[in-house]
Parts: sequence; C-alpha cells; structure tokens
Amino acid sequence: MQRGGYLVQLVLFLWSPWRPQVASVFPENLNFTQENFVLDQFMGKWYEVAVASTCPHYTQRKRGNPVTVALQLTHKSSESNFTMAASTVRNCSCTETSTIHSLTDTPGRFFHHVARFGADVDSIVVQTNYNEQAMMLLLGTEKPSGVQTITIKLYSRSVDVNPAVFEDFKTLVRRNGMSEDTLIVNHYEGECVAGEQVTEPTTPPQVNASHSEELRTQRSVF
Repeated sequence: MQRGGYLVQLVLFLWSPWRPQVASVFPENLNFTQENFVLDQFMGKWYEVAVASTCPHYTQRKRGNPVTVALQLTHKSSESNFTMAASTVRNCSCTETSTIHSLTDTPGRFFHHVARFGADVDSIVVQTNYNEQAMMLLLGTEKPSGVQTITIKLYSRSVDVNPAVFEDFKTLVRRNGMSEDTLIVNHYEGECVAGEQVTEPTTPPQVNASHSEELRTQRSVF
C-alpha cells in the first residue's frame, strides 16, 4: 500500500490537457501498479465486493443496487487484450455483460471505452496478491464533457473478505480524497449458472466472525 500516496500525482498526470485519448504509457520514473505484475496470474474469477467513487451518477446507481459482481477474466496469449465477463444476480434474475480491456505498455494497466456513457477508462491494478485480493483504481473521462472521475474497487477471489484487506482498501479510499461514507459494500445474492434457476443464499456472506457486525452496520447505511 506504500504506492497509494503517489496516486494523486498519477491522477494529475493522466488528467493533464496533453494526455492522449488512449493513454498507454506511465511516466518512466513512477510506478503506480503492482510491482512485477503478472497478467496470467491475475486472470480467472474475481468478485467485486466493495467500491468507492467520485462519480455521483455511478454512486447513485450502485447504492440503488449494491450487488456483488462476479467477474471472469480471460486472456489469450496471442492477443493484446483480455475479456472481462461480469454477471450479477438480483431477485433470482441474472444479468451478464462482457467488456474488452486493451493491454498497455505498462503491466497492470488497462484501457477500455464505455460506449453507454461515452467514457474512456484507465484501469490500474494498484495492489494484488493474485490468490486473494486486488485493489483497482479506475480513472474515467466522459466525452465530450471532459468530466473526470476516480473509482476504486476491491476484488476478492471469494465472497469472504479478510478484515485486514478491507482496512487496506479503506486506507486507499482515504488516500485518494474520499471519505469512508463514499464506500459501498456489495451484497452477495448468489451465482449465475447457465441453464439453472438462480437460488439466493439464505444467509449473507461474512467477512469473518469478528468483522461481521461492522459490515452489517455499513450495509444498513448503503
């Protein structure tokens, strides 16, 4: 998490007037991504379990539907991009989308365009241990307004989150100028299974026994 203090400098760089439309190179003397990032180890299944954002529209939508997103990342070694398939369950109904993320010259940094909102998005893997958690910084620029936002996401390989990881995520949110009030903890409502009816869990997942009360309080707010 030591790199978190430099993220403000990164934002200033990425938002400067001369920034190219599809930025693909960080300043050579700065490193904001996971050290020695390995793309293939980052692939596979993740759950988006918590988010925080400076975008009011995104925050409003997310608060209205704070559901855990299951992500499946797939990369073919011959291609310069990877696919992120996202699925969510709400009221026993499954929604699935797929997004192509272009690789850049900086390992751990990706780019995609959101046509629905006319936004260019740089995604940066700030920190990951590959087999448990990942923290993502998304820098978005809406077109043609030029409105710029920061979104921070916590990915987990399971729906259960280690309390220490969650604390590190809150620290990253604060270091990027957002209060903990902006943090949204997602609810897990089951898995999308092809050809089968979705069954919602009878009990919510726990971060762990010692942290469950804190999450219940946060979820009642969000």
